[in-house]
Amino acid sequence: MPVHPSLTRSAVIARLRAAGCVFAEDEADLLLAAPFAPGELAAAVDRRVGGFPLEHILGWAEFCGLRIAVDAGVFVPRRRTEFLVSEAAALLAAFDAGPDGAVQHSAVHQPRAHDVAPVEQPGPSTAFQAVPSVNAGAASPADAAGTTGAAGVGARSTLYTARQERIVVDLCCGSGAVGTALAAAVTGIELHAADVDPSAVRCARGNVVPAGGHVHEGDLYSALPARLRSRVDILAVNAPYVPTTSISSMPHEARVHEPRVSLDGGTDGLDVQRRVIAQAPAWLRTGGHLLIETSRRQARQTAAAMAQGGLTPRIVRSEELDATVVIGRR
Repeated sequence: MPVHPSLTRSAVIARLRAAGCVFAEDEADLLLAAPFAPGELAAAVDRRVGGFPLEHILGWAEFCGLRIAVDAGVFVPRRRTEFLVSEAAALLAAFDAGPDGAVQHSAVHQPRAHDVAPVEQPGPSTAFQAVPSVNAGAASPADAAGTTGAAGVGARSTLYTARQERIVVDLCCGSGAVGTALAAAVTGIELHAADVDPSAVRCARGNVVPAGGHVHEGDLYSALPARLRSRVDILAVNAPYVPTTSISSMPHEARVHEPRVSLDGGTDGLDVQRRVIAQAPAWLRTGGHLLIETSRRQARQTAAAMAQGGLTPRIVRSEELDATVVIGRR
């Protein structure tokens, strides 16, 4: 990889290591590969050493093999959330594989579902570090496969094409990473994404709209078009689930540079999840599914809330990604 003459790779690595960056080599390569002018590269390294998220410096994050544009101040998609995407894609495939709404294993993903025990610390960022997790067992962001569109979003090969148009909603969408990845994995869907944060909505439009979707601004379901009521097939939700008192112990990148609204889940971390679950039956069609990312420790509470709300819940877990998703069927 070419190194900028004014700042060598070894010098960048040394600075990142001194700042405590565990994956200094990977981060240095990404910074050096970015189209920075000489002064901009030095400033970018300074920002990373100062604790800015690498994704905010680069302007994108790798997610499901795609480059997702991520503006400063917007929640950075975590690799664990790829499990939410794979489960949603599997359900979309299952709609066409059997009776209406039947859950079956599909060629898109073979979920490993089981009940989980309350042993982990909560929150989307319990193991926050996007680049290292990407480089473990996957191509690096700079080498992500596929074409690049106007928003700089690469597209991996489509895994599945729905036989009839299915309505998919990425609620609490942040950058729109979940919806964008689903649009790349499953064609033939009507995609909607929504968030309460205007900065996230602006960012999501740069990712979701080129993927053929629609982005809405507002508080949860109030942002969505009324015509979607009782018609949604998949509600994919990565709502904030960090307990308020746990935010202070999150990594610097998250607690300082990401909006609190994307992290703070209230006293027990489930405040927003409960609001999502309470209204979900009114928006899902019969046989539709609500998928919520949560932590291993909180999964049983999330599932109980779904059962109380009239949905049939199950808990699925990826040990590889350290990811937990609760799925409720209407």
